[in-house]
Amino acid sequence: MRTSVRKYRDRIIRGPIVRTLLQLSLPLIIVQLIQISYNVADAFWLSMYSDTAVAVPRQAWPPFLFFSAISMALSSSNLALISQYIGARDSRSASEVASKFFTVSVLAGLVFGTAYFALRPLIFTHVVRVPVELYEQVVAYAAILSMVMALSYLVTAYSTILQGVGDTKRPALVNAACLLLNIVLDPLFIFGAGPFPRLGVVGAVVTDLIGNILSVVTLALIAEKTLPDLEIRLTRNIDFQWIVLNLKIGLPILVLVLSNSTAKMLQLRLVNTFGVVAATAYSLGFIAIDLSDATLRGLSRAVAIMVGQNLGARLCKRAREIALKASALVFTLTLVGAITLYVFRDPFISVFIQDPAIHAETRRLLEILLWSLPFFGIMLIAMFVGRGSGHTLPPTLIGIIRLWGFWVGLGYVLAYFMKYGSTGIWAAMALGNVATGLVALMWLKYGDWTRPVIGKKIFSYARSQSK
Repeated sequence: MRTSVRKYRDRIIRGPIVRTLLQLSLPLIIVQLIQISYNVADAFWLSMYSDTAVAVPRQAWPPFLFFSAISMALSSSNLALISQYIGARDSRSASEVASKFFTVSVLAGLVFGTAYFALRPLIFTHVVRVPVELYEQVVAYAAILSMVMALSYLVTAYSTILQGVGDTKRPALVNAACLLLNIVLDPLFIFGAGPFPRLGVVGAVVTDLIGNILSVVTLALIAEKTLPDLEIRLTRNIDFQWIVLNLKIGLPILVLVLSNSTAKMLQLRLVNTFGVVAATAYSLGFIAIDLSDATLRGLSRAVAIMVGQNLGARLCKRAREIALKASALVFTLTLVGAITLYVFRDPFISVFIQDPAIHAETRRLLEILLWSLPFFGIMLIAMFVGRGSGHTLPPTLIGIIRLWGFWVGLGYVLAYFMKYGSTGIWAAMALGNVATGLVALMWLKYGDWTRPVIGKKIFSYARSQSK
């Protein structure tokens, strides 16, 4: 194994856990902060265009996630495989996995991007039931988003391959640069300035398309030039063993993402029944919530990488220690974010919304939901531990219960049968976060997820290489 890969592996399986976790996650956290800054800026410029324009992206994204499910499943399974092969010092097998992953991602991106474009009128009319005030803008926004989807499959593939080796910095820098460019371009495309056309709400997604094009090109060059010991190419050799491993590891993730996105579409449909005020509050509330868990996604991804490589090196006790320490860290940081946002909730809402009805509804959502976010943080750690270890079924079931049992099922009961209206929806979301977060913590501490998935043959090879 060449030095470019070995240096990442040695740090991950031998370095101090918390420091290594923070080193790996810092680039991802920075990108997450920039992503949130972009979301906030996007919401601000859309709110300047009109109060209800803020709701348009939130209407289009749950169906986007549905058609991106294959990408997320492939990313989860191949992150586990690549990181564990790297942990076992087998670059040749890691290269083969990366090439198969890349090839399938290209094909799937084209298929599902086209499907989203063709089906979007049906989805927004009959499934999500977008409020009539938003419908035309949502359909136009989703047309551009379908092209973003096709490219996002490639962005995810390259980023996952680099992260599986342990290189979280370069993909993060690329993502950050593209997000910063989007922040600059957003007002130019929304309102029009100089050579830029006035596109309104659609302008906010045109910048996403530009960013994805640049990301694909840049990540491809990085992978080619900085990882000579990994060959990433189109291949016809999509063998049965790779498919079986992807089904074994990725199928629960695929089911989870399809289930989650469907549940979110049904929940969005429920929210939309209470009109454009509730729909706008729902969208703005989630932008605020993203601010409180800014570190969550970056830390979770780093946990998956560390767990995968440590299991590949047969350091099972260390892998569980990583999961538990990460859970404690995420809970604490998310709680601090939630408290901060609660204190400043009114000034935050006032930046975006002038309508008093929307302001009051958004305030109510935040007051109910913010306190459950640290528990959601633990559940997300469990999700990524499942992806890094290859044992994805238990956290998948926990995630399904959270959305279908609480967010949708209990949400309908509280909103309609118990007559709490939109407040019942927000309460069901909070209860689901707390309950499933506690169950996830028990699985991390006592669950049988510390068994590697790449087989004994690899371990024999690893031991022979380390002598």
